[in-house]
Amino acid sequence: MTRPDWAPYGVDLDRPNAARVYDYYLGGAHNFAIDRQMAAQALAGWPELPLIMRANRSFLRRAVRFLVSSGVRQFLDLGSGIPTVGNVHEVARAEDPACRVVYVDIDPVAVAHSRAILDGDPQVTAVQADLRSPANVLDLAEKEGALDLDKPVAVLMVAVLHFVPDADDPAGVIARYRQATAPGSAIAVCHATADGQGGRADEHRALYARTPTPMTMRSRAEVDRLLTGYDLVEPGLVYMAQWRPDEDELPERPEDYPGYAAVGFRR
Repeated sequence: MTRPDWAPYGVDLDRPNAARVYDYYLGGAHNFAIDRQMAAQALAGWPELPLIMRANRSFLRRAVRFLVSSGVRQFLDLGSGIPTVGNVHEVARAEDPACRVVYVDIDPVAVAHSRAILDGDPQVTAVQADLRSPANVLDLAEKEGALDLDKPVAVLMVAVLHFVPDADDPAGVIARYRQATAPGSAIAVCHATADGQGGRADEHRALYARTPTPMTMRSRAEVDRLLTGYDLVEPGLVYMAQWRPDEDELPERPEDYPGYAAVGFRR
């Protein structure tokens, strides 16, 4: 295919990518034909996927607003993907213009586009890094994003931990971020689950096995164990649609939005 102007050289145009598929579900324009083909396959078996992705995005917005109201002014968005309307810096700075945000993604397309739209904004930056290397991520967040790690930081892991396999010790990764951040720091997590989803979850995992980031869906108990060391705020770890929903957002069947979500503060 012809390389779009916004796509950096070196990106494989013939292999689907999770960040770009997510962008497509949200109605974005920064995805390739191969990503749309994968999305079409997924939608054939799970037509509610765009609604689920938007519910995930809605949780992110609610969590950021809550964290700003709780006094947090620095955000480290891991696996941030390609920025779309309602991203972290827009939501946080609508509450307090002093907020700083560092977007982190391993995908060069996501980072290149982020840098383009954030160019000239001294309070927001994007870095290309692997979230599984907390020391490197935090070093870049300090040097390029001017985060002050002596002050509280909210670590956002929204729709990304299910791309970290058990072999890479996701609990240990989270623990290293917790240990490196100051008292008063927080975490916000939203994690895909196969609980109650049956065979279509298996089909979804099979599709993502074709990408550089296969998916590991986890049970509620497994996600809860990842959050050891954080005190979760009410309502705790729940389906994402149940986490402090806006008045018009709570669906009749929250389990139809199969992701567990929580916000907590480090001990």
